[in-house]
Amino acid sequence: MERAYDIAVIGGGINGAGIARDAAGRGLSVFLCEMNDLASGTSSWSTKLVHGGLRYLEFYEFRLVREALAEREILWAMAPHVIGPLRFVLPHHKGLRPAWLLRLGLFLYDHLGGRRLLPPTRTLDLRTDAAGLPLKPGLFAKGFEYSDCRVDDSRLVVLNALDAAERGATIATRTALVGAERQDGAWHLRLRDTVTGEARAITARALVNAAGPWVSEVLHDRLGRASRAQVRLVQGSHIVVPKLYDHDRCYIVQTGDGRIVFAIPYEGEFTLVGTTDRDYQGDPAKVAATAEEIAYLCAAVNEHFAQQVSAADVVWAFSGVRPLYDDGASEARAATRDYVFEMDSPLGEAPLLSIFGGKITTYRRLAEAAVARLAPLLGAASEPGWTAEAALPGGDFPVTGRDALAARLRAEAPTLSTTAAARLAATYGTRALRITGCRAGLGRDFGGGLSEAELGYLMDVEWARTAEDVLWRRTKLGLHLRPEAAAAIDDWMRARSNARVTS
Repeated sequence: MERAYDIAVIGGGINGAGIARDAAGRGLSVFLCEMNDLASGTSSWSTKLVHGGLRYLEFYEFRLVREALAEREILWAMAPHVIGPLRFVLPHHKGLRPAWLLRLGLFLYDHLGGRRLLPPTRTLDLRTDAAGLPLKPGLFAKGFEYSDCRVDDSRLVVLNALDAAERGATIATRTALVGAERQDGAWHLRLRDTVTGEARAITARALVNAAGPWVSEVLHDRLGRASRAQVRLVQGSHIVVPKLYDHDRCYIVQTGDGRIVFAIPYEGEFTLVGTTDRDYQGDPAKVAATAEEIAYLCAAVNEHFAQQVSAADVVWAFSGVRPLYDDGASEARAATRDYVFEMDSPLGEAPLLSIFGGKITTYRRLAEAAVARLAPLLGAASEPGWTAEAALPGGDFPVTGRDALAARLRAEAPTLSTTAAARLAATYGTRALRITGCRAGLGRDFGGGLSEAELGYLMDVEWARTAEDVLWRRTKLGLHLRPEAAAAIDDWMRARSNARVTS
């Protein structure tokens, strides 16, 4: 007999996971399926920022910027292990945006979103401030410094899915939607396990299409529905290079073509540089950073920083497709980052809600709005939102308490290095105590402090199935470990899975 749910969510990115969490927390029964691993699409290929979007002010996206600014400190308080404050240095280039325009934009940035904890904007003399040292000598005299936040994007997705699961949701990774039809007031979904090929079926009183770049494909090919809204696929690529400077501030630089590029301290030893904006045609699963994009990002670095880079210095390049709502903008960089809902709800039939656009920073508000739209149609009370006040798993500690948590982890497991303890605290928050407190001990170290105990936790609790899941989405240890470590991790995970099946 088919299992019945209130809501089925298609897509395990940040929007889908956020909606599943919000709905499960309101007492609705939720099923989420993702055809690959959680956050394996757009949500793990971002610039790793929770930010208001300073440049969106140029396109008069005031509501979006205000909403995003307000969300920064809410999300930071919810997940202080994977989100933290970051200061941004904006060097002033006389040939580009005038200083008065930047001051106006930063004044709005400081005052639109109800900032409480993040420090305000200040003006810098780049001839004397340490922020001027990495820049080309004599190029910049003045700059501005403002606040936003960094985020581990893929972990934010996993934490939302985990919270949803702990509130009763079913999270089915590597499960693809084959098709769905309305019948007797419900959606009947046909699903397939993408690893074993096993078929399954469920029913749901409402269906949410949060498939990101595949939102139109799901509508047309899986559901047989037409759509008024259109998705605009925009490719954004990033490069990671050995660190360009030693301090912990980020740079936002203006390029000659009017775009901006971030240079962000990343994983201790590196600088993350991005992003590009170009329209994309083709399969979103096959997107990759092009040689042209890599050269563009290297040129942006070389135009501003004393340390020069080339394609040969790139240790990692990644690219994602942003599923933006097509608002008819002539340039990809000008397309709105706001989200749009399309509701298909004929009288007496099960509703379908499709999500177009959105960004990581506003995912919680998007989820809240989506569930509020669906709740009345399901006969559920439209209760006030609850997610802003509830910590994500592991986030139940003060926003300034990460160092204290790392010290506690070292006390629990004295063999942990200071670096490994800091990584565990920043990855799992208080849930790291479940790893360090493993009765059997931490076990074998695969490098970078990645232990058997941590791998077991990721498999048992966070849906990790492969070394790629672990090294590039649950952690970023893929940047630090030798390639052969991945094979050893895959072997261990495979053996553990087989042992559990035969036991």
